[in-house]
Amino acid sequence: MYKLFKRVSDFFIAFIGLIILSPIFLILIILIKLDSKGPVLFKQKRVGKNKKHFNILKFRTMRIDTPKDTPTHLLENPKQWITKMGKFLRKTSLDELPQIINILKGDMSIIGPRPALWNQYDLIAERDKYGANDILPGLTGLAQISGRDELPIELKAKLDGIYAQNIGFIMDIKCFLATI
Repeated sequence: MYKLFKRVSDFFIAFIGLIILSPIFLILIILIKLDSKGPVLFKQKRVGKNKKHFNILKFRTMRIDTPKDTPTHLLENPKQWITKMGKFLRKTSLDELPQIINILKGDMSIIGPRPALWNQYDLIAERDKYGANDILPGLTGLAQISGRDELPIELKAKLDGIYAQNIGFIMDIKCFLATI
């Protein structure tokens, strides 16, 4: 029963959020276009529920000639690829706002494990041990409020599994409030 409530509330909150945040979207779109050539949105293949792939949406933070399918931390001198506006978007996490569209589409939830890149085989395999690949990924989740990318993969997957095993209203409120 909670999963239906969660999906309906995710859709409703994302829809209202999109309306309220539309002026910010417009400003960011203009600033991204003024800062660099290329599309405003960046699509990246990610792992969703039951390991089904989907394209996550983000505001583009890197130059259009950046090597494809390479996580930022694996690039040689990653700062050379990030745009001026991209630096601001990443620092404030505003680059994540277009994922509201992924939530509306049903690819993601507001709360859940962050979707892994399709080629993060170690994280995907580790999440399998805890059932964390069996639920919708989220905009934020227990691992994000516990340390984000600074966490070792084993701990991140374990926290994602704890969320998957304890999914419910109280857990979602705790993650939501801690994210704010």
